[in-house]
Amino acid sequence: MYFYIKRSILPFFFMFLYGSGFIFCEYGLKNSSAMAFLELRFFIAFCILFLITIVFKIPFPKTKKEFFQIAFAGSLTVGIFSIGGFLSISYGISGATNALIIALQPIIVTFLALKLLDEDVNKKVCLGLIIGFVGVGFVVYTKIDFSSTTLLGLFWSFVSLMGLSIGSLYQKKYCSHMNLYSGGTIQTLSSTILVIPFLLYEDSHINWNLDFTIALLYMTVGVSIGALSLLYVMIKNGEISKVSSIFYLVPVSAVVVSFFLLEEKIEANQIIGIITIIIGIILINKRKIYE
Repeated sequence: MYFYIKRSILPFFFMFLYGSGFIFCEYGLKNSSAMAFLELRFFIAFCILFLITIVFKIPFPKTKKEFFQIAFAGSLTVGIFSIGGFLSISYGISGATNALIIALQPIIVTFLALKLLDEDVNKKVCLGLIIGFVGVGFVVYTKIDFSSTTLLGLFWSFVSLMGLSIGSLYQKKYCSHMNLYSGGTIQTLSSTILVIPFLLYEDSHINWNLDFTIALLYMTVGVSIGALSLLYVMIKNGEISKVSSIFYLVPVSAVVVSFFLLEEKIEANQIIGIITIIIGIILINKRKIYE
């Protein structure tokens, strides 16, 4: 019973951290270029995780193969996902549009999992995925600004989506026993290195003020360390298709947090969408309480 409750709570913490990350990302990009913000975020996260690993004498992977697998998974799940998302926003794609595109992740991961991980995805799970995606549409539809979308921005949104989707599958298959601190050190380092070439193609700048500092700290500690650690714990303990369904709640979290922080109204269609998403996730994750 305790284990079930613990597993039920983790997704909601993850949902809050990841969803609110969209808002803090926009805060940060008002005072910084995309890749400069991202490079600083990854580097600080790497330093924190490396310090924790050294102080508590947490072992690093013993083989080069394991080291490479962890680095590659991080480059996809952390690096490519974040690079695509930050560039998409910098090209004018709204957070709501990004949320809708990222909400395709559960569907992509589920069908790839059938082929790559031999997971059993029944009709109830498929129905839940479809219902959840419809709910996401209700949540973000009114917030999509079609006039601001560009082909280049949408391209980077889909790059972000594929990095997260393929990276989650790779993490599940090859890195499920990764230590969160030493593995996180490797993954944030690989992501830091991955961003460097992109810095050469932007007019890098940072306007240091309170808003940017808050955004940087939240995206570094709350998202890069906190949210990703929760994601890896969920991937390790559950079927990847069911874990991915939690991403349907990320835009819901963004809407709720923006209501409290930005005083944006929650409309009737969004309430309908939230209820629909919850129904979809219940179908996907339905199990006996004492299982």
